[in-house]
Amino acid sequence: MRVVIAEDLALLRDGLTRLLTAFDCEVVDAVDNGPALLPALTRHRPDIAVVDVRLPPTFTDEGLRAAIAARAALPGLPVLVLSQHVEQLYARELLSDRAGGIGYLLKDRISHVRQFVDAVRRVAAGGTVIDQEVVTQLLARRGHDEPLAALTAREREVLGLMAEGCSNAAIAGRLFVTEKAVSKHINSILSKLDLPPADDVNRRVLAVLTYLNL
Repeated sequence: MRVVIAEDLALLRDGLTRLLTAFDCEVVDAVDNGPALLPALTRHRPDIAVVDVRLPPTFTDEGLRAAIAARAALPGLPVLVLSQHVEQLYARELLSDRAGGIGYLLKDRISHVRQFVDAVRRVAAGGTVIDQEVVTQLLARRGHDEPLAALTAREREVLGLMAEGCSNAAIAGRLFVTEKAVSKHINSILSKLDLPPADDVNRRVLAVLTYLNL
């Protein structure tokens, strides 16, 4: 798997490079600023771009804008965004293009190496990976008069894991319940949110995130 990394902090950039290389990924380029990212992506056409949202020179949204521009030039280019904070606008911009894999992870929650590498692989394969904390904060920002208020605490947990791209079996394992119970929760969630049931995990995630107005 060929990877382009965009991260301005040298230690983190080097750490990501070493980590992904150790798991049989080829880091074909690692840039430290926004203007350098788009040329790197269009030149290398990687299997995935791992991008920090805020890059020099302004430290606002250079990374995201370069990634979106690259996806316009290379439709379906998988992008995994790393951010220090939950930025609803950034998530909406990223998810507005439904082609190709997409991911949004918070930097300070990347503590398990294999989970991070698995997220990279899932996005590269066309899947969707959204940090559960991102979903939790987005849910909290919705008004209590929204249909989300009808969800039980357990259903909110399941919704968060769905947004991470977890399968029914993975959700069951994380919550220590049966797959049958997970299926019932998901059907209830989709019904309460007025979203049609779907077996495909990625489609379910995109449907939920679309509902959340990302």
